[in-house]
Amino acid sequence: MIILEPSRGWVGLKLQDIWEYRELLYFLVWRDVKVRYKQTVLGAAWAILQPFLTMVVFTIFFGKMAKIGSDGLPYPIFSYAGLLPWTFFAQGLTQSSNSLVSSANLIRKVYFPRLIIPLSSVLAGVVDFLLAFTVLLGMMAWYQLTPSAPIVLFPLLLVLALITSVGVGLWFSALNVQFRDIRYALPFFVQIWLFLTPVIYPTSRVVSLLEEVGLPGWLVGLNPMAGVVEGFRWSLLGTATNPASILLTSTIVATSLFVSGVFYFKRLEKTFADVV
Repeated sequence: MIILEPSRGWVGLKLQDIWEYRELLYFLVWRDVKVRYKQTVLGAAWAILQPFLTMVVFTIFFGKMAKIGSDGLPYPIFSYAGLLPWTFFAQGLTQSSNSLVSSANLIRKVYFPRLIIPLSSVLAGVVDFLLAFTVLLGMMAWYQLTPSAPIVLFPLLLVLALITSVGVGLWFSALNVQFRDIRYALPFFVQIWLFLTPVIYPTSRVVSLLEEVGLPGWLVGLNPMAGVVEGFRWSLLGTATNPASILLTSTIVATSLFVSGVFYFKRLEKTFADVV
C-alpha cells in the first residue's frame, strides 16, 4: 500500500514527476486546446484574428498617426512580429494564473503533480502560436523579407518565452489560490506589462533614452519579454540591432523567475487542496 503524505518545509523540485505523469500532461493540454474554442463560430481562427486585428489597430494609431518608428521595417510586420511572442506570453500567463482555481474539483479528488496544471495551460498556447506564425510567414513573403543567419536561434527564443510565461504563471497561480484578488489585478498587470515591452515601439528608442541618462542599454533586458520580442525581430526579420546583451539579461531574469516560481509553487502545493 502506498501512503501519500504532505511534505514539510521547503521541498525539492522533483521535476521527474512531470515525466512520470506525461500522459496526463498531454491530455490536459489537449483538453485546454479543445475547450478554448468550443462552441465558437470561428474556432481556431481566433488564434490568428487576435494578433492580426491588434496589429491593424497598432499600425493605424502608432504607425501612421503617431509615427513611432519601426527600425526601418514596415510597421505592420514590425508590430505583428512583436505581438506573436507577446500574445503567447500574455495568454499563457492569464490561463495558468487561473488554472488551479478552475481545476479545483480535480485537485481535491486525485493526486498528481499540481505543477502539471499551469504547465498544460501554457503549452496549449503553442498551438495558437503556430497558427498565428503562418500569417507572419505570409507577411514576410509579401514584404520580400528573408530570414537571416540568426534564424537558428528562433526555437531557443520560443523556449525563452515559454520559460517566462511558466515562471510568472507559477507565481500568480499559487498566489491566486491564497488571494483571489489576483484574478482581478491580473488584466491590469498584463496591460501595463505590454506597454513596458517594446511591442509598439522599437527597442532602440528605449536603449537611446537609457544611454542619454548614463545607463547601459542592457537594462532593457530586465524585462524578460523585451529580450524575447527583440530577439524574435532580430532572428526572423534581420533587424540591424544586435540584442546579445539584452537577450543575456532577459535569459538570466527569466530563468530566475522560473526557478523561484517552481520552488514557491512546490512550497505551497500541499495546501492547494485545502484552500482552493
